[in-house]
Amino acid sequence: MRSLHLPLLALTLTLAGIGLFLYKTQVLNYPLDPDAERALWTVEARVDFLAERGRPVQAALAIPESPPGYVILDEDFIAPNYGITTEESDGARRAHFTIRRARGQQTLYYRAVIDRYVNGGEAAAPSPPPPVEPTLTPPMRGLVRGLTDRVREQSADVASFARELVLLLNDATPEEDVRILQEQAKTPRAWVQQLIDILATRGIPARPALALPLTENASNLTPRLLLQVHNGSRWLTYDPVTAEPGLPPQTLLWHTGAEPLIALEGGQQPRVEFALARTYEPMLEVAMEQTLASHSPIAAFSILQLPVQTQNLYRILFLVPIGALLVVLLRNLVGVKTFGTFMPILIALAFRETQLLWGIVMFSTLVAAGLLLRFYLEELKLLLVPRLASVLIIVVLLMFGLSLLTHQLGLERGLSVALFPMVILAMTIERMSIIWEEHGPAEALQQGIGSLVVASLGYLVMAWPLLGYLMAVFPELLLVVLAITLLLGRYTGYRLSELRRFRAAGEDW
Repeated sequence: MRSLHLPLLALTLTLAGIGLFLYKTQVLNYPLDPDAERALWTVEARVDFLAERGRPVQAALAIPESPPGYVILDEDFIAPNYGITTEESDGARRAHFTIRRARGQQTLYYRAVIDRYVNGGEAAAPSPPPPVEPTLTPPMRGLVRGLTDRVREQSADVASFARELVLLLNDATPEEDVRILQEQAKTPRAWVQQLIDILATRGIPARPALALPLTENASNLTPRLLLQVHNGSRWLTYDPVTAEPGLPPQTLLWHTGAEPLIALEGGQQPRVEFALARTYEPMLEVAMEQTLASHSPIAAFSILQLPVQTQNLYRILFLVPIGALLVVLLRNLVGVKTFGTFMPILIALAFRETQLLWGIVMFSTLVAAGLLLRFYLEELKLLLVPRLASVLIIVVLLMFGLSLLTHQLGLERGLSVALFPMVILAMTIERMSIIWEEHGPAEALQQGIGSLVVASLGYLVMAWPLLGYLMAVFPELLLVVLAITLLLGRYTGYRLSELRRFRAAGEDW
């Protein structure tokens, strides 16, 4: 069982990392492309009215509340000098605009940015109170009763009853009783209200719903009136003319209930106009806003929630494990020799600022000059700590001198030499000089060139913009990197360099 501990641990880390990655990409719609954009809709409701002189003004505008199939990413209220509050009641939401005194024509705005979001469509809702049966004359009551009895025989439940009723009342060649009902409702709102009253005679709760068709760009958009019927567990939506169930495609449910779209006190001639515009925003920002709007715990553990300065720091730190994995691969599988484990990674990070060619030139120059001075220090027979301190001071002076020289020559890129980790340079020079003395110049140069090669490859990998984006947005991928590193820690086979080294022995055998 102990031999399975590491594989099981690696498998657990891999599944956790990949599972969280897939959840963010498939469910929360985090993009894999940093330049991906998503189309959004900006919907605007404009309220115009004439304020009555000397009277306080109170305007209540119905606004969307968790519309099925969509999510509100942002919203704004534009009403200078007005107090603005929002109120939710019985699943409906209203914006209240108030002011003590107003004069003349008034204009108020509500603006929302919405995005498509698959959230289960028409959600479950508690049963409303039994509807109040409308007051009908005896002849009309008998007529409605006969129609609903006929519909009841042709239906099986509330949903089919509502659909059959709408189809019957919209018959193109109606019978006399249907024609009477058709002639009584002259407007779309009166027609929907008549359907609600007829359903109420059977104890079925129903209500009107106002929806907006979402197009590319539109001004003076005409809302669409729909019928909603409660079947005991949820509100079902129907077209009051065609009886088509559900919200039509590309339609935003704006308001439900019998309350008017705009309720006004202290004003006259209220009018609401809708406008729509299609906009495009970075898909990552949209996904983050959706995550916050859905109250997902993933939002709290995102690098994007940190201050920008801290974000930039972690964007670099998240690349260090990738460089470490590269070092493991090159040393344990390929057999490349380097000065230490982390020196090539830190040099690669410095190359991100100096660029690769200039970085190689400046690194080689500093190490070569520092190595010559280190050989001189050897003649002074210094103790270890003073010698290391002296090498560090020499490295700082060399970096300063190289910056002055390149600046005088007009090579401004040379000023970036100050970004090299001076302690790592000092330790590299010290380590190289010891290997030179103990194993000869060939071994020292081999490890020096190996370190430079690994640092260069590390730079190419860590400077890849897509990799930097993926590690910043999906830091759970570090669990997969950790799992691979742990598995490589058990590898004891031949390295590629050893296969080449002992190739002749294999041929003789």
